[in-house]
Amino acid sequence: MALTSSYLITTKNLDSFLNSLLTARAPEVFTQKFLESLEFKSTNDRLFIAMLKGLGFLDQTAVPTERYFKFLDQTQSKQILAEGIREAYEDLFSVNTKAQELTQQEVKSKLKTLTQGKPSDKVLGLMATTFKALVDYAEWATSSNPKPSNTKKSEEESAEKKTQSPKPEEVVTTPPEEEKKVLREAIKTIDHQLHYNIQIHLPESRDQAVYDAIFKSLKNHLF
Repeated sequence: MALTSSYLITTKNLDSFLNSLLTARAPEVFTQKFLESLEFKSTNDRLFIAMLKGLGFLDQTAVPTERYFKFLDQTQSKQILAEGIREAYEDLFSVNTKAQELTQQEVKSKLKTLTQGKPSDKVLGLMATTFKALVDYAEWATSSNPKPSNTKKSEEESAEKKTQSPKPEEVVTTPPEEEKKVLREAIKTIDHQLHYNIQIHLPESRDQAVYDAIFKSLKNHLF
């Protein structure tokens, strides 16, 4: 965790200072002489060097870092500064992930808690003012969009399925002749499996001719 202790006495020249870095060649070492060559000659301006160290633009020997050189690319300067601010005020962003949206008074209160009230009220105010001035110059666009949750994904898939037209069921048609053939085969199979049990109740009669007539009829119709 980290929380830079650097601050500016006044932030009125901050934007001009940062803009001047973009048009100047990076020095081998960021000295007070180089700062003056950028036309920042007051004693208050010397605090810019400590500020750059806190933001990770300079190492402790005032040599420009990779972040400094990335900042010089004007297509990403403000995003790189935002990156440096998040790192320099890491403790503050751990308390509120959107610390850049806090008011100056809210920042001051958070800093007082984080520093356990060690700096004076005036210094805390200057720290808060410096933070807000840096935040205003930087760009805080969201770097990536959150991935949809599994639930949302499932809902989207369900909605997509609903919008799709259902496929018509395939109807298999059988030609009439084929149906008749299948039916005949089925009847034939059933017929072979059937067993007939015929019971004949003969009438009482002493006339043999009656019985002969009955059995003759059976022979003609069943066999």
